[in-house]
Amino acid sequence: MNKSKTLSYLGLAMRAGKIVTGDEAVLKAVRSSEAKLVVLAGDASDNTQKKFRDKCGTYDIPLVIAFHRDELGASIGKDQRVVLAVTDKGFAEMISRTLGDTVGGGVID
Repeated sequence: MNKSKTLSYLGLAMRAGKIVTGDEAVLKAVRSSEAKLVVLAGDASDNTQKKFRDKCGTYDIPLVIAFHRDELGASIGKDQRVVLAVTDKGFAEMISRTLGDTVGGGVID
């Protein structure tokens, strides 16, 4: 995994308007299948991790548990962020390639 490249791609996707942040907004994107990839901070609470694992599993959306909330927020130019959804298939594939085998619920520190 190339951590800095992944975070850079998240920032690029945010500038392109292809990132949704926040608990409810990401859940809505997952339910509507608008989300193509969900990135969850590794320091998210157990309940939050379970909620997104279950939802992403149900709707067959790839989930990655990676980074820390500070890193996720900084990558998109915001304060701390616990969960992000990538809504563009091209960006999701590009980010998935940098993450390697961790897509699908893998944990990265």
